[in-house]
Amino acid sequence: MSAPSTSHPSTSAMAGLTLAALGVVYGDIGTSPLYALKEVFHAGHVPASADNVLGVLSLIFWTMTIIVSIKYVLLILRADNNGEGGLIAMLALATTAVKDRPALRDTLMVVGLFGTAVFYGDGVITPAISVLSAVEGLEVAAPALHNFVIPITLVVLTGLFAVQRFGTGGIGKLFGPITLVWFGVLIALGLPHIVGNPAVLVALNPWYAANFILQQPMIAFIALGAVVLCVTGGEALYADMGHFGRRPIRLAWYGLVMPALVINYFGQGAMLLQDPEAIDNPFFLMAPQWSRLPLVFLSTAATVIASQALISAAFSVTKQAIQLGILPRMTVKHTSERDTGQIYVPFVNWSLYVFIVLAVALFKSSSNLASAYGIAVTLDMTITTVMTFYVIRYGWRYPPLLCVLATGFFFLIDITFFFSNLLKLVAGGWFPLVIGAGMFLLMHTWKRGRELMHERVRSEAIELQGFLDAVFIHPPVRVPGTAVFLVADQGLTPNALMHNLKHNKVLHAHNLFVTVRHHEVPYIPEEQRLVLQALDNECWQISLHYGFKDDPDLPAALSLLEAHGVSLDDMDTSYFLSRETVAPTFGGGMALWREKLFASMHRNATDMADFLALPSNRVVELGAKVEI
Repeated sequence: MSAPSTSHPSTSAMAGLTLAALGVVYGDIGTSPLYALKEVFHAGHVPASADNVLGVLSLIFWTMTIIVSIKYVLLILRADNNGEGGLIAMLALATTAVKDRPALRDTLMVVGLFGTAVFYGDGVITPAISVLSAVEGLEVAAPALHNFVIPITLVVLTGLFAVQRFGTGGIGKLFGPITLVWFGVLIALGLPHIVGNPAVLVALNPWYAANFILQQPMIAFIALGAVVLCVTGGEALYADMGHFGRRPIRLAWYGLVMPALVINYFGQGAMLLQDPEAIDNPFFLMAPQWSRLPLVFLSTAATVIASQALISAAFSVTKQAIQLGILPRMTVKHTSERDTGQIYVPFVNWSLYVFIVLAVALFKSSSNLASAYGIAVTLDMTITTVMTFYVIRYGWRYPPLLCVLATGFFFLIDITFFFSNLLKLVAGGWFPLVIGAGMFLLMHTWKRGRELMHERVRSEAIELQGFLDAVFIHPPVRVPGTAVFLVADQGLTPNALMHNLKHNKVLHAHNLFVTVRHHEVPYIPEEQRLVLQALDNECWQISLHYGFKDDPDLPAALSLLEAHGVSLDDMDTSYFLSRETVAPTFGGGMALWREKLFASMHRNATDMADFLALPSNRVVELGAKVEI
């Protein structure tokens, strides 16, 4: 399951990767001390007594240990799809593992689609709560600026989304060093308070967490809804594996991130043991008065970095979803000539921005946003665990009992956190779920609509070889050049060919019938990109294969024909595409309103010519109407 490695990175390269991973992978979870401990006590359900502080600290420590250190870092990072991670990579692994069980595969696909859709809900809440919680430090450093918190937050977020079109290559180099400084500050803030009250370290004992749960089960259950804030961004560990690899992510976590987080949380706890009133904003109140304003600026920078990582992840997930056929084609712009992973998706960028501004305006404070946070992320955590079971059971062929025990333990923890967060449904948890449900509707409608459209096209299509045999009984006029016809299903006659013969009554000297296939692996090696089959009379049938992280480039792929003895003159090659117009109809398929939704999505999708990087001056589009 792991990507083959031909060499191990040098020590300096590993240090560079580990530093880069700090900014991209750990920006989100690294800023959770700004609000996590505060929110456990803020709602008033958990009194800030000494026993409760120690119990909550113990819960936070063991939540990070079990969910991040053990589940993600040790187990989930092993489930890589040719070196790539993330929910879509896991979905591809799980569905491939059960490909001989169609019903189960379809169920996992729906569950995975919903998890991917919910990710966008998380993508709205996380930047909003992170940046807002940092700017709220002004209320501690300079109380007179209270009324400027929301405007400043919106200005910061607007600037962040406005610069996305320029790419993150330049400023991205600063992410690691700034985040390194941030974790150093977390340690510097927490350590003096621990030294001043070392008794707080008893909370490392899991008994304090267990006792808190046993003595106050209902209060502890409610508290879990806020405790989960300490693992915000846990999914990023897995999603960003393809950028850095397992080892740098593990080194960063065990070597710096977790120790810094634990020290800071325990420093906040030590301060609360001595001054329970500091619960209003324990993170900023830990700092000396003179350092609070600079700390606000550093916190804001750290949360912007955390938000940037999530925005970039949203772009990446969208591109992968497009390649797998679960979202319509969108404009995807590459912002770096060297790093193909740096992309910008305008529609996703500004959609996220609108919903994030709406979230800030609607909830107005990080405490209110905390009520909206949790359901989406715990749902994704649970789905990841479920997918992992099918990967290790049917993909890796581990014994059933071991698979159940390994994933069942984490499933119980994930589902407990999920149900705890459901208590916040009315208070704000509905917000990311509504976004997730909307995305799921779009994804499922697009996927099902494409299936219906292809079924109708197949039912009316003519077998290609038989059609060509009939054509060459009385061949039409052959004109110089090469015609490339795109066809969805190999072996069928493309509508564009029939329309060309019907209206132009000519056939090119060379004809290529190309089918583009996307597979549930991240990348397809170039030597496996093209499969060629001769059809006689200077006609060839071609299959092009891409992974869900590959960038389709049809002209570049067809240049590989040279190795097969087929030469193409770029200036003498025309690309014929069928532009289908979807016509919704009553009965069959989907509900009429969903068919109309699909027709609208299909109509507004980016042109196939742009998606396949075809030269615009050599593309011929011929229309066709498809009823679904």
